Amino acid sequence: MPVPKSNLYPDFNIVRLSHVEFMVTDLAASKAFYADTLGLQITFEDSETVFFRALEERNHHCIILRKGTKPEANVLGFKVFAEEDLDKAEIYFKEKGLPTEWIERPHQGRTLRTRDLHGVPLEFYARMEQLDPIHQQYKLYKGVRPLRIDHFNCFSTNVDESVAFYNDLGFRVTEYTEDEESKKLWAAWMHRKGGVHDMAFTNGRGPRLHHTAFWVPNPLAIIDLLDLMSTTGYLENIERGPGRHGISNAFFLYIRDPDGHRIEIYCSDYMTVDPDLEPIKWDLKDPQRQTLWGAPAPRSWFEEGTTFANTEISDSQLAAQPIVAP
Repeated sequence: MPVPKSNLYPDFNIVRLSHVEFMVTDLAASKAFYADTLGLQITFEDSETVFFRALEERNHHCIILRKGTKPEANVLGFKVFAEEDLDKAEIYFKEKGLPTEWIERPHQGRTLRTRDLHGVPLEFYARMEQLDPIHQQYKLYKGVRPLRIDHFNCFSTNVDESVAFYNDLGFRVTEYTEDEESKKLWAAWMHRKGGVHDMAFTNGRGPRLHHTAFWVPNPLAIIDLLDLMSTTGYLENIERGPGRHGISNAFFLYIRDPDGHRIEIYCSDYMTVDPDLEPIKWDLKDPQRQTLWGAPAPRSWFEEGTTFANTEISDSQLAAQPIVAP
């Protein structure tokens, strides 16, 4: 199926991805991992939750950890341009037959909760509490020195359907993987903010969250993180990398937090703001697709992910197989 033509004038204006809320089984252990090892900055905490932002971010939070009985993702958050976009979004999702509700969120303004066509829980807001800048307070830079949240990647049971849905919301495809036999999409990368992606989809059992990514200053920050993790008890939490993706050209590392939520550390992709940018096509069997240097990903990377709360999971509709590390 061909990639759909970009919708440059969607019904409402999404600016970018914003935040994720994780359920964690040991709040103290997860807080230590995100604050002391990764280097995210705590903006609020109590006995049940911890809020973090990255070093270049002015908004109050990009990750929320909430104490729970099992590891899940509660919601993926997105920022819209203006308050009226929230009202337009409510009309849009209602017309699609999808659930909508207005919820109260600490440190956020009016917030609309809904789901996408496969059940991924989403929320949209226009205003969040603004904090003082800290990007030049270099005394705070530690761990991998995360500058900002960059993207989500979700397992989708039908990537073509996911791409069509988010394309209608104004997300634009930058790169994609096509299964040559079926001519169906196996994966796709879509953006709003002008990087390679705010939202990506990988074929698999879903919907599940594959990973959340953070942008860091340079590849050396990733090397420093590997040295830190390997000497502070987190050796087994290193899953894949470091390496350079063929798709996106980004330098990457995949790690797992104490509950198994996958985090990508990411830098060096490219600008995609031109509205007529042509998407780059990849063959599923191209060994440089996953890693420019040819190294395939481990089986866990294709099979394991974070479930969404109160969301039914089903098998993928596409049986095509990528190259998997032995």
